[in-house]
Amino acid sequence: MKTFKIVLGWLLAGLLLIQFIRIDVPEPPKAKPGDEIQAPPKVMAILKRSCYDCHSNHTRWPWYSNIAPISFEVRDHVRSGRQWLNFSIWNRYDAAKKRKLYKDIAKSIDWKMPPPDYMWIHKNARLSPEDRQRIKTWADEEAQKITAPESR
Repeated sequence: MKTFKIVLGWLLAGLLLIQFIRIDVPEPPKAKPGDEIQAPPKVMAILKRSCYDCHSNHTRWPWYSNIAPISFEVRDHVRSGRQWLNFSIWNRYDAAKKRKLYKDIAKSIDWKMPPPDYMWIHKNARLSPEDRQRIKTWADEEAQKITAPESR
């Protein structure tokens, strides 16, 4: 029992100490209103509900995003999400990148987005099969509108 108390004490001390470690997400690039992605209203509603926390400059930081070690994971998700795709600066991407991202959105929406650990707490971010199909159809159509680099 004494060993258990010692281990528990060290564990609590460790959790307390890691609160002083801050993982900062770099400031997102300043965006102008014209930089944001444009999509049909139903698609935009889905994107804002299920994607914008990690893939835009409009992150809503929940209370637990300031408590380590959870904060490390949350901030890493946002940082990597913005690096991969940032809807707030969409119109700064060139045509080739947009085309690739549309294709990636169409692929990833079926199996890995939003991530399951995000949906544990954000129940409203869950995507119905209809939501997934709407995003996939929209992304596929938008990718087709962009002329492929090799056909220019």
